[in-house]
Amino acid sequence: MSLQGSKAKTTASILKMIFFLKSLSRSVHDQEHHHEPVAETEEVETKISTDGKCTLLTVWRKSLLISCNGFTVFNSCGDLVYRVDNYIDRPEELILMDGSGKSILTMRRRKKLGVRIDCWLVYEGEVGSHCAKTGLSEKPIWCVRKNSNHNALAYVFRGSSDKRPSFVVEGSYTHRSCKVLDGSRKVLAEIKRKEAIVGGVSYGVEVFLLNVEPGFDPGFAMGLVLILDQIFS
Repeated sequence: MSLQGSKAKTTASILKMIFFLKSLSRSVHDQEHHHEPVAETEEVETKISTDGKCTLLTVWRKSLLISCNGFTVFNSCGDLVYRVDNYIDRPEELILMDGSGKSILTMRRRKKLGVRIDCWLVYEGEVGSHCAKTGLSEKPIWCVRKNSNHNALAYVFRGSSDKRPSFVVEGSYTHRSCKVLDGSRKVLAEIKRKEAIVGGVSYGVEVFLLNVEPGFDPGFAMGLVLILDQIFS
């Protein structure tokens, strides 16, 4: 098969998978909220706002760009709401974009004495010397640290200097079964593995659900997914 034919086949497979995931996103939403019709709106952003309801996202662990690694995320209406495109397997920096390609969060792996450690700093928007100056502060808004014992996967701190964690992540990311909890043990977000086979396509661990409770930022929840994927994959 020629290179051109191989690329065309890969593109067709991706498009087929996107159609499947859009259908999956809507079907999952209908199953869990069959009594609540979804209002159609023009702005995609309003479809992922919490407004007193949980935000259910379908996460595909694959970039839409053939040459990249990353993630593609759909909301319950089947709209593309988040995407990540990485050109290397273990990047020092991750950028979460919305469906239109606008940068929402930047995650940077922290270094200690020049050595990479399992600690990530989270910034608003896109930051760095390679980016145009936007006037945004380059101070991190969150810090996510891997936990060394078995009681928790990671702790989430406000900024880079807080000593007391705001949130804790428990469970198993490898098995796509973990929760984000606050100090009172309230579940704020949950990663769920979808155990089913539809149309001959197994969900496996490459396609899973991210359920975000009202009041917790879905974008930040997705940012945590990216960091967990780097730490535990």
